[in-house]
Amino acid sequence: MTSIEYTSPEEFASGYRTLQSTFASNRTKSIKWRKWQLKQLWWLLEQNLDKIVDALHTELNRHAFETLTMEVRGIKGDIVDMLEHIDEWSQGEKPDAGFLFGTLGKAWLRKEPLGVTLIIAAWNFPLYTLLSPMVAAIAAGNCIFLKPSELAPATQALLVDLVPKYLDQSAIRLVTGGPAEVGRMLEFKFNHIFYTGGGKVGRIIATAAAKHLTPVVLELGGQAPVIVTKTADIELAAKRIAHAKLTNSGQVCLNGNHIFADPAVHDRLLERLQFWFDKFLETGNEQFATIINERHFDRIAGLLKSSAGVVVYGGDLDRDRKYIKPTIVRDVTTDDSLMSEELFAPIAPVIVADVDRAIRIIRSMPPPLGLYIFSKEQAEIDHILDNTTSGGVTINDLMVHAGVPHAPFGGVGESGYGSYHGKYGFDAFSHTRTVVAPPTWLEAVMSFRYAPFDVKKAKFAEIKSSLVGKPGETMEQQKVGKKVAVSTMLRNAVLAVAILAAADSATGGKLLFVHTMRDVVDKVLRRK
Repeated sequence: MTSIEYTSPEEFASGYRTLQSTFASNRTKSIKWRKWQLKQLWWLLEQNLDKIVDALHTELNRHAFETLTMEVRGIKGDIVDMLEHIDEWSQGEKPDAGFLFGTLGKAWLRKEPLGVTLIIAAWNFPLYTLLSPMVAAIAAGNCIFLKPSELAPATQALLVDLVPKYLDQSAIRLVTGGPAEVGRMLEFKFNHIFYTGGGKVGRIIATAAAKHLTPVVLELGGQAPVIVTKTADIELAAKRIAHAKLTNSGQVCLNGNHIFADPAVHDRLLERLQFWFDKFLETGNEQFATIINERHFDRIAGLLKSSAGVVVYGGDLDRDRKYIKPTIVRDVTTDDSLMSEELFAPIAPVIVADVDRAIRIIRSMPPPLGLYIFSKEQAEIDHILDNTTSGGVTINDLMVHAGVPHAPFGGVGESGYGSYHGKYGFDAFSHTRTVVAPPTWLEAVMSFRYAPFDVKKAKFAEIKSSLVGKPGETMEQQKVGKKVAVSTMLRNAVLAVAILAAADSATGGKLLFVHTMRDVVDKVLRRK
């Protein structure tokens, strides 16, 4: 195990002052600076791939394939996405503000960096959960403290060496520490905190951030369920569930935690799960990840030992190697030890349940980060979606929704709040600042707001719409489907004409609006 000295309180305080000063200088607001740092991160990865693969192999016995496809590729993809869109996203956007505020007032949503942000990574994907949020933070123009997981010491040591060599130390600092050190860091006021990990620590971070009214993104986890319905393709379901359980040895916040199997397909599913585990393991288990450390190994072993379910496959535990063979447990109930917490392990508890019972159980538990539905019937899928809540959903597969381009990834409720990926990540590290500049020549029109007040002038601010219907309408009378009301378009047109006519009058006819409209009307009438 690689050990390094943790960041001292004095070092952190000095770095904090440096980053605050850098942000105040507007250095990181420069688009050139942002692009430069994103490219530097690309080369940090590209020029050190072997070291990265070796570190993750040391950490988790992880195969190079998983590290390159699930960590490095994701970060590189984020870098390219930000470089492609940073000029557009940093410019902000025009809101649908109507004629008065939009056309005349030139309303604009300006994108500005939040300031100094703290990013705290998880141990299961120690590179991606640190550097992927950093990509968005850099693109948005922030200064950044990077806090890698101390439970992944080889990756931490590598980053301690590489980050200062590639990234601007006046704006990006890597700090290290355990719970005590992080506790001291959280006493400082940040402009944003991004945390990936468990709910227990997430609550601590949210509490500390609340003292400073600091916005937080929490990427947590939860007990993501898999529902295998009676209409499912059982072969496909078994293959993909087995693959997911082997991925990083089940140590993925998105992984399927437990499986609800319809009674009609339960036995067949168990049979095919065993087949696919055997198939994936036929060349041995050396290429599959091990459990991160002895403490987590003992936690998983304890849950398995306490289970009242029946192990029908696997169950082999090797503490010296921290290896757990993929395990299938049948006859599991909702009060079983394997249902007491997020497993983070290659264990597949199976509960017999039709769709409606599965929904009831899911609704009785905290909302998970992911939900996985294996079904061939859209009506059945829609029924599950309409009656459950989760951070995201993948149908007939697991975890795929986290990779959808330009879509938000995040939890809900106890699986976290806030989201990132693509523009959602850029926005997570940005403040949207509304700017409007009403023209001064509108003074005559806007003077109704000044004292002394006159109730008659309140008509200028009155809201009317046919959309509100009539008094006494019932729920059954409501129409579903948005249509643009003709009355709304006419009202907007009349408002625009009235404003321009009043402004023309206030300027003594210099705008020539009334004169022009009169000529248009005359020509139309002449044609008739």
